[in-house]
Amino acid sequence: MEAEDMENSIAPPWVELPPDITSSILQKVGPIEMLKSADKVCSTWRRLCHEPAMWRVVKMQNAGADFWDREDDLEKICGRAVECSNGELVDLSLEYFGSDKLLSYIAERSPQLKHLRLVCSYNVSAEGLSAAVKKFPLLEELHLFYIAITKEAIETIGSSCRGLKSFKLNNQICRHPYSERDEEAKAIAQNMPELHHLQLLGNKMTNGGLEAILNGCPQLESLDLRRCLTVNLLGEVGKRYFRQFKSLRPPQDPAEDYGPDTEMHDYGSFDEDYELSDGSNYSDDDEMLFE
Repeated sequence: MEAEDMENSIAPPWVELPPDITSSILQKVGPIEMLKSADKVCSTWRRLCHEPAMWRVVKMQNAGADFWDREDDLEKICGRAVECSNGELVDLSLEYFGSDKLLSYIAERSPQLKHLRLVCSYNVSAEGLSAAVKKFPLLEELHLFYIAITKEAIETIGSSCRGLKSFKLNNQICRHPYSERDEEAKAIAQNMPELHHLQLLGNKMTNGGLEAILNGCPQLESLDLRRCLTVNLLGEVGKRYFRQFKSLRPPQDPAEDYGPDTEMHDYGSFDEDYELSDGSNYSDDDEMLFE
């Protein structure tokens, strides 16, 4: 008997499961295992693993002992996930990997993206992020954790994503926690008038930056200023802050529930005192799916 005939005559028991249950199981497996293992189990699973609806939400994390060795592999898998989504991707989260090249690949193929979360994507530059967001006109949430960013990038985000409702820009404070800089806060105030939720953990703004946000973002419902140690909430600006918001987190509030690592590290600050990756660590002969 042909091998193919044997396979068809002895179907594995999981093939009999309703498609919605099988899809739910596969989604719990996660995108990495779906594309590395699950889609090779049988033809039914392969078909479901490549359905665009399975890839409307993609959340990938680089973790484990082979952290650095996995980064290129994860970018290829992420590229395949975006390809499988066939333009239906709406929610993307990348942790501890990512590059300008990958972000550009995603931007070219994900016009419906509404939620983007980047955590410690050290090879994503301000320029690369700026170029990508121009192709995300429907973006509603942009959450950035320890990402290199500039005032100009914030301006581009605001002008390109007019419907942005939630913005998180979070950096560690380390060697110079009391240095002052309002340019990021003012760029937000001038370019993101429709924001409802803003988190700026560890920002170096002063009361001037806070006042600009209060004036420029009238739709704000929540403002998280934890570890913004150069903001003083004792004066008139402080009164406005406590009066204006339904949900607020002042600078001295604890950050244990923050999510990503909130410890203070000497290497964790993204400001002018540190050299940042330009996202160009790939050579021309790299074999990437998204070339």
